[in-house]
Amino acid sequence: MEGRVMLTQSRVGRRRSTTPHHITDVALGLFAARGFAEVSVDDVAQAAGIARRTLFRYYASKNAIPWGDFDAHLQHLRELLDQVDPDVPLGQALRSALLAFNTFDESETARHRQRMRVILQTAELQAYSMTMYAGWRAVIAEFVAHRTGAEPADLLPQTVAWTMLGVALSAYEHWLDDESVSLPQALGNAFDVVGAGLDRLRR
Repeated sequence: MEGRVMLTQSRVGRRRSTTPHHITDVALGLFAARGFAEVSVDDVAQAAGIARRTLFRYYASKNAIPWGDFDAHLQHLRELLDQVDPDVPLGQALRSALLAFNTFDESETARHRQRMRVILQTAELQAYSMTMYAGWRAVIAEFVAHRTGAEPADLLPQTVAWTMLGVALSAYEHWLDDESVSLPQALGNAFDVVGAGLDRLRR
């Protein structure tokens, strides 16, 4: 693990450079090396060079750590959707936002795969992940409701939100299983399976 020795020797309680990203990065390395169940909160705190109580200022539980600052990610998704021209059909708007939301620097590919393997392939995380997916679906449902004149809780926005989640998850699983496939390609191909139906929806 890159930097593991240096990190584990950091002084506990030192917080000057502590960020949610740093904690998540360190934790993902530990989870990949040992397995999620074999890593404790204390292990993560020690490797990150912080006290246990400091870690809990950033994350409420070990389950939350792989997700990073998910509230910030959701806000980014809202902004991407808000930036789409109202004249762009709903299906195209969702496709472009989905691809933009999942775009990252090439140098981050290995770490992003590591994160998604932990999130998607760790049995202990699946119940918690459903609560995170709910927040993601809510952003999609709000956008679809605004576009169609419905309420976010109505059947149409909820169906589209669940569909988009299925698109994203199936694409990520395909991307993890076949490293010759790029993430944009996997997402685009998965979206195109349902895209025709979305294009028939009003605005």
